Amino acid sequence: MPLPHAPHTLTRRAVIAQAWPIMIGQASVPLVGLVDTLIIGRSGSAAALSGVTLGGGALAGVAMGAAVIDMVFWSFGFLRMGLSGLVAQASGAGERDEVDALLIRGVVMGLAIGAVLMLLTGPIMAVGFLALPPGGAVAVPARAFVAARFYGAPAALAGFAVNGWLIGRRQTRLALVLQLAMNAINVALDTTLVWHFGLGARGVGLGTAAAEWLALAIGLGLALGPGGARPRALLRRTGLAAVMARDRLARLFVVNRDLMIRTVALLILFTWFANAGARLGATTLAANHVLMQFVAIAAFVLDAFALTAEERVGHAIGSGSRGTFDRALRLTGEFAAIGGAGLSVLFVLAGPWGVAAITTDPHVRATALAYLPFAAVVPLIGAPAWLLDGVFIGATEGRALRNAALISMLAYLACDFALRPFADSGVWLALLISYALRAGNLAVRLPALRARMAQAGLRAPVARGLHMASTPDTRAP
Repeated sequence: MPLPHAPHTLTRRAVIAQAWPIMIGQASVPLVGLVDTLIIGRSGSAAALSGVTLGGGALAGVAMGAAVIDMVFWSFGFLRMGLSGLVAQASGAGERDEVDALLIRGVVMGLAIGAVLMLLTGPIMAVGFLALPPGGAVAVPARAFVAARFYGAPAALAGFAVNGWLIGRRQTRLALVLQLAMNAINVALDTTLVWHFGLGARGVGLGTAAAEWLALAIGLGLALGPGGARPRALLRRTGLAAVMARDRLARLFVVNRDLMIRTVALLILFTWFANAGARLGATTLAANHVLMQFVAIAAFVLDAFALTAEERVGHAIGSGSRGTFDRALRLTGEFAAIGGAGLSVLFVLAGPWGVAAITTDPHVRATALAYLPFAAVVPLIGAPAWLLDGVFIGATEGRALRNAALISMLAYLACDFALRPFADSGVWLALLISYALRAGNLAVRLPALRARMAQAGLRAPVARGLHMASTPDTRAP
């Protein structure tokens, strides 16, 4: 059942009450990648040259493979993002049959797309590693990891839909349970396959793929539990043809056209970042991958305030209240700024311990520590970008989000070429510039958005862009 409307006066206590469950759930999302990195990173020395013998080569291979997997899987992230918005709209309108139908469509679509990806593993790997060419000790473990992860593609994409459906119903505690279960299973399987059976990078991929299938089963159990979806009753009343009508399936894609373009643009940016590290050698690639675990944690933690802003801004626009809009932006902005500063300090103080916990390779450790200050600055500069993402998603301004991501990507590519003489410092500086431009591009659009809030008769979100009331978890690290 949808939650009741938020109180008219937004308080800091209300922001915290809304944000902290999201924060716990979001903070656990990057733990899948962190667990993979930690397990493979603590399994041997840097002298390893294969995907079974472990060490720096295997760690770099997992880093490269993870970039390819993210690039492919998250291109279909709209199965989570778009479904959540559509479910929230249908739930708010009291359309129970449509809510249940969306779960069926999302899961079926995720399984179908994932099955196609699994069948095309070879060609996709060829294209992925053409963009991110692994060399030397990196090639074998990278390919072994990616091939294994594709066994979980149908479950991963269907899992996006289940998670989006739960969040769209505002069942965030169940979504948290699902994510924590996924992480626990992943830890157990990866540890067993790598440390007990010695399967190296392939074991990490197999463990995560298996965890995705088990998590899908758990997620469906939660979605179909008491008070949840009743797909069998729906199908008896309407039939599968009505539930899976072409126009309804097309809507899952169409509503997120701009969001998908935005996601792909950001994936290209971060894939290029991984490629830039690979260009400087396996040790730099592995070190950057270690540091990106800090960045991912910061992004998902601060996303709690972005998601809170998203819901509050969407509610303010729906009611035509510019005062509520301004207060939501100000309060969530305060917490995002404080959180970004706190995480930066934490990374400076605890970063060396974190690096040592993730990898035992002395060369990777030394390189990661040398560039830790760049990673520590990311929460400060990234916080405004992530928060404004939430604001513009709540305002259903998909075109603005798309354009900001495209500008950020192009600027990063240009800076990467210009700053190559500065080696890995240039790689990180280009990333920081892209965050600043992404935030700035959205910030300059805020006055126009506020002006539209003042228009008489504004009672519904702008009928363009994402066309969604809310969309969770769309920020890229």
